[in-house]
Amino acid sequence: MNPILRKSLLAAAVTAMAVSLSACGKKEEAAPAAEAAEAPAASDTVTLKPGADATAGIKIETITPQTLARTVSAPGEVKSNDYRSAQITPRVAAQVVRRLAKLGDTVKAGQGLVTLSSVEVAEAQGEAQVKAREWARVRELGEAIVGGRRFLEARVAAEQARAKLIAYGLSAAEAGKGDTLGQFTLVSPRAGTVLKDDFVEGERIEPGRALFQIADESAVWIEANLSASDAGKVVEGGKARVKVDGQWLDGKVIQKHHLINETTRTIPVRIEVVAAGDHIHNGEFVECRVEVGSLDNVMAVPNSALYQGSDSSWAVFVQKSPTEYQRVPVTPKDDLGEQTIVEGLQAGAKVVSQGAFYLNSELAKASFGEE
Repeated sequence: MNPILRKSLLAAAVTAMAVSLSACGKKEEAAPAAEAAEAPAASDTVTLKPGADATAGIKIETITPQTLARTVSAPGEVKSNDYRSAQITPRVAAQVVRRLAKLGDTVKAGQGLVTLSSVEVAEAQGEAQVKAREWARVRELGEAIVGGRRFLEARVAAEQARAKLIAYGLSAAEAGKGDTLGQFTLVSPRAGTVLKDDFVEGERIEPGRALFQIADESAVWIEANLSASDAGKVVEGGKARVKVDGQWLDGKVIQKHHLINETTRTIPVRIEVVAAGDHIHNGEFVECRVEVGSLDNVMAVPNSALYQGSDSSWAVFVQKSPTEYQRVPVTPKDDLGEQTIVEGLQAGAKVVSQGAFYLNSELAKASFGEE
């Protein structure tokens, strides 16, 4: 064979082999890219086995547009209801003889609270007995014998002596007795609970000092401090809610102050709450929500339906079929206490009101399995 022809054929063969090897390399490099492009995105849907929803305690709530109350949030303080409270004070200087009730006791109207002894009361009781006997003698003789003036003076003197004892704090029954001069018992004017009993036996008490504070705790006051602009939107008789120990209680606005607190620059709004049990205590700080209008055509979900992802975004799970639940991102707009107004849901969405944490954990396990 011609040497020149042999070299030409050899060069052509080498070139063809190089082209073939290059093409193979490109195919091998393109294959992973193609596989990566065809890899599906992470799923946002959880599929449960039949019956697993009941085991997990999943509950569904259909969300539709509705009209809800617009509320403002404000701090508040529990106060005793002054219209259902009373202070027990002596009206004359006296010494404590015996305590008949103590802090925390539930008392009835007319129940004795403390026995006191007073020199002034003893003198008044002695005087009342003398005048009562004189009136009894004059009355027995009759107006015709003693005369009209004497008859009237005896009757008025007896009544004045008795009224003086009642003014000192004695009951009508005690005012008519004279068994133990100087001793008398202060009684509760209303039923309620003893909230204060700041004294000891044997102590001398001056007139006007509060020995007991009795309050009916079945309905308490909450004083919510609102800004002037928010307080102007509140109406008496409007609804309110108060959070005590993690529980929301219904209340009603009964009064609104007309003067701004010079320290806080807020206006107190008084809310009356019917107490259920013994878990609302005088002086306790609480969270209040007071109605100031309404919100129309809004979508609200229970707070238990919302959960926050690791990226700080909020979402809920929506039931797509009896066994499929899809994670749907939402934007919280307004916290209403037990509900939150959100954007991002379609009307009629079947939202998981309980069990969102379980579904989120199942979604996370599925994503780990794909990795």
